[in-house]
Amino acid sequence: MTDLALSPPQARTPPLRWINAYRRFVTIYLPLACFVIVLLFPFYWMTVTMLKPNEELYNYKDYNPFLVHSPTLQNVWKLFFETDYPHWLVNTMEIAVAATVLSVAASVLAAYAIQRLRFRGAQWVGLAIYLAYLVPPSILFIPLATIVVKLGLFDSPLALILTYPTFLAPFCTWLLIGYFKSIPFELEECAMIDGATRLQILRKITLPLAVPGLISAGIFAFTLSWNEFIYALAFIQSSENKTVPVAVLTQLVQGDDYQWGALMAGALFGSVPVALFYSFFVDYYVSSLTGAVKE
Repeated sequence: MTDLALSPPQARTPPLRWINAYRRFVTIYLPLACFVIVLLFPFYWMTVTMLKPNEELYNYKDYNPFLVHSPTLQNVWKLFFETDYPHWLVNTMEIAVAATVLSVAASVLAAYAIQRLRFRGAQWVGLAIYLAYLVPPSILFIPLATIVVKLGLFDSPLALILTYPTFLAPFCTWLLIGYFKSIPFELEECAMIDGATRLQILRKITLPLAVPGLISAGIFAFTLSWNEFIYALAFIQSSENKTVPVAVLTQLVQGDDYQWGALMAGALFGSVPVALFYSFFVDYYVSSLTGAVKE
């Protein structure tokens, strides 16, 4: 009888599909889940705080700060019916839309002239316009305030409509310059051979092809106009002319009394429309940025 060498049992290697699934979980799903949680937590916190009564907001010993035990709409009622919040929303929408239209219109003309007319120093002009975007608004609002007062526009929505393009137009121009580069110049040459003018080419050929870039520039300008705080705080004084970011902070904070429920309700209802509007056009925004930086 021969002795058989007993070898230790070999460890079974997991199937390849399990290894691939584990890699996908660690490298894709887990970081994505962390990113989504961090991104959505402020909205969750605003919603929870908005639905809490005051006794739950200040009593962390008996109530979990992350849960709502006795939900109430008292804070929402106070925001919409005891303040001018609906009017603030209308003011913010009007100012944001007007500033966006003005900024995009000026950016289209500037970007087309820099990219297509090909005058001497066009690239340096484009670079200078983009560098103007990097100037902090906290530095610009001091000389702008003097101009606004001299023109008699202080405490008027027109003051914000005319000053917002100072930081919106430079970035929109840089964005559209990069997108106009992706449009073949041969199309415009053929139109010029047929006798089309520059304005006709811009209106009938270039702009229809640059719709994604225009949408992304509009999203950028609208979002910054909606959330802008420094200019709106410096140039608007009366309560009925204020925008949502400024009015929520200045009207719902009285001395040391922070009305947290109404504050969070105002922040939530003021941010959700912009987030939804952006989510519908995020593909156009990404595609235009790709066109802006690929060259």
